Amino acid sequence: MFRGLSVYTGNAHPAFARDVCRQLEIPLGQADVFKFANDEIFVKINENAREHDVFLIQSLVGPSVSDAIMELLIMIDAFKRASAGRITAVMPQFAYGRSDKKDQPRVPITARLLADLISVARVTSSRHGVCSSSTSARSRQRSPMTRPSSSRISGTPTRRAASPSSSTSRSSSCRRPTVTTVVRARSSA
Repeated sequence: MFRGLSVYTGNAHPAFARDVCRQLEIPLGQADVFKFANDEIFVKINENAREHDVFLIQSLVGPSVSDAIMELLIMIDAFKRASAGRITAVMPQFAYGRSDKKDQPRVPITARLLADLISVARVTSSRHGVCSSSTSARSRQRSPMTRPSSSRISGTPTRRAASPSSSTSRSSSCRRPTVTTVVRARSSA
């Protein structure tokens, strides 16, 4: 089905992508992502990604959110043109999460716009995971952003049944803690 697993990153948080690769015991994919003097972004994949299961790790935060978004969109296009088997964008932080609903007249729903931009940049077999503590942001996003929970990491506390061999009947976990999720996790413990 796929020839291999490849992980790539932009310039938003390369240390995080290196840590992920270290945990997976695979090398970080080789790609050039830089800006020209006129601030245009250039992406070049320096290895064969044909039929690979490609994961793009790109936090949509940092000194320039716009640059991180454009890097991700351009990287998605570069991997589509390189005939990647499947492209998964992993965004530990989803930009514009606070603009997830229309609370005033004549204001955009920027979180949906960003989700739509990412969706349009991808092929239909692609998917992406969002680490977000905003439940309403996820509920307002259209496909392919909205996926079963196995494709999405949530900041909300989760409860799962313990294995029969475990002495406790429940266990809790909280991913990407924020003040809200810490309070929720403590109250559910």
